[in-house]
Amino acid sequence: MNFKQLSKQVATLCLLSATLLASLITPLQAAPPQHGLSMYGDLKYPPEFQHFDYVNVDAPKGGTASQDAIGTFDSFNPFIIKGAAADGIGMIYDSLLTRAQDEAFSLYGLLAESLEVADDRSWIIFNINPKARFSDGQPVTAEDVIYSFKLLREQGSPFYQSYYREISSIEALSERRVKFSFSARENRELPLIVGEVSILPKHYWEQRDFSQPSLDVPIGSGPYVIDSFDAGRTINYKRNPDYWAADLPVNRGRFNFDNLRYDYYKDGNVALEAFKGGEYDFRQETSSKQWATGYKGSVFDEGKIITRNIIHENPTGMQAFILNTRKPYFADSRVRQALAYAFDFEWTNKNIFYNAYTRTHSFFSNSEMAARALPTAEELRILEPIRDQVPAEVFTEVYQAPTTNGDGKTRGQLRSALRLLKSAGWALKDGLLLGSDGKQMTFEILLVQPAFERIVAPFSRNLERMGIKPTVRVIDASQYINRVRSFDFDIIVSGFGQSSSPGNEQREYWHSSTADQPGSRNMIGIKNPAVDYLVEQLIQAPNREQLVLRTRALDRVLQWNHYVIPQYHINSYRVAYWDKFGYPAVHPKYSLGFDTWWVKPDKAEQ
Repeated sequence: MNFKQLSKQVATLCLLSATLLASLITPLQAAPPQHGLSMYGDLKYPPEFQHFDYVNVDAPKGGTASQDAIGTFDSFNPFIIKGAAADGIGMIYDSLLTRAQDEAFSLYGLLAESLEVADDRSWIIFNINPKARFSDGQPVTAEDVIYSFKLLREQGSPFYQSYYREISSIEALSERRVKFSFSARENRELPLIVGEVSILPKHYWEQRDFSQPSLDVPIGSGPYVIDSFDAGRTINYKRNPDYWAADLPVNRGRFNFDNLRYDYYKDGNVALEAFKGGEYDFRQETSSKQWATGYKGSVFDEGKIITRNIIHENPTGMQAFILNTRKPYFADSRVRQALAYAFDFEWTNKNIFYNAYTRTHSFFSNSEMAARALPTAEELRILEPIRDQVPAEVFTEVYQAPTTNGDGKTRGQLRSALRLLKSAGWALKDGLLLGSDGKQMTFEILLVQPAFERIVAPFSRNLERMGIKPTVRVIDASQYINRVRSFDFDIIVSGFGQSSSPGNEQREYWHSSTADQPGSRNMIGIKNPAVDYLVEQLIQAPNREQLVLRTRALDRVLQWNHYVIPQYHINSYRVAYWDKFGYPAVHPKYSLGFDTWWVKPDKAEQ
């Protein structure tokens, strides 16, 4: 080979190398910086927006807002399964992006002043704001971001391992530039949800044991810092006067209180009396009885305390009696279905709830994603691959939880239940429901709120009429948390909250991979290949239309497996507060928006 031929080949190789290099770097060059990111469709707010529509940018700063909390706390670490974290602790942290509460799922820059994302969402780059600081003055860097995810996935709650398992790599491209790469190419949500994680300071946590609960005051980068506390009794947060992001568009008009305090009480009844006595000044009510009967007296008649129902557009998800399918009794779907006949919602709503609630039938109630009609042709195409793995009713019937006329006469209900139990091998003899081993069916309904005993009592009586021996047990918050985290229960009352854009969290709720992880949200213990398939289909939905269809399909399969006994929901916030607060004229669609309220200047010292 002569020199001329060699030179030609070298030139060709150089050209090929340059072409290959260009193909590798083109994706980065093809993604211009953005100020935000939406799950589907366009962002509501343009790059030059000044504030969200649901705030008052002229809201005065100052004063104290105090709220109640139930139970106790022994930790300032909300990221692990050990300990009971203090209420409000999330306010000391910032994330890379933050939500707009008037959009279904859109995020805008917070710690990250901009982002770049691949067209197929296989990677995202965050450009950290050079002004971003932790509360001790240290800058927030790419290393802090990398360290946070490493810490959370290795030592945090199992939720983080499941939720972020498709992050294949995180790398610092510079001091303030960090890139996430994803193993899944059809997970549109993943670039958004990594932006919602609280970023922790490496220089603080690398000197401490992250895996253990602690009352050492942590460092964050958020709008508030811990000012003082009395362990298990009260905690006070102070607005950080040096908060680095106070004037960002996403924060204008928010975080107006100088102080936020949480006072702890043993139960809701004690907390309500303390509220009426002026011990704290803002309260969200969850008890329909208390809302109907407890908010009376001179302080209400004189307008000192104001009560309001604030309508929201949030999906209300599923609150239910949750049956632990790890237990032998509840492994049989016929038994689970039978027990649902013992809960007479209509009687309970009329006699205990003052007709305040709506019966829940769907895991995605109060949303377009609820399966409320027979499956469409599009849904059938989604369900067809698992036809032989799901109950036949998924294709032919609309699920509805058992209903009554509310007169308390449930003989027909209980007969239906006993027929199901008989088919599952149980027999009613001398008033006792006996299994093939001759032993009576008995289980424990575990509660943490004493007020729930009155709701469980009629359910328990109906179970007894079926020959079952239920035991209702109320325990303290710490015991309850530990038992639920270790799946040491038969039946509990809990819920699965939903957003307007379901996604990766569905793995944590229903997927087989989380069923045996202590502390996971798969409290039911579901191990069902059909459910696994639909969860992955939902996560991979390419657009909003498909997300809705795939969520409905998942809803149907969950419903007809009778994993829970559905309870009830309400589509408003019930709030009461002493007349010291102001609030914007526009309420956000998807949250209460208490972080946009303020103390009236003439009330600040009261």
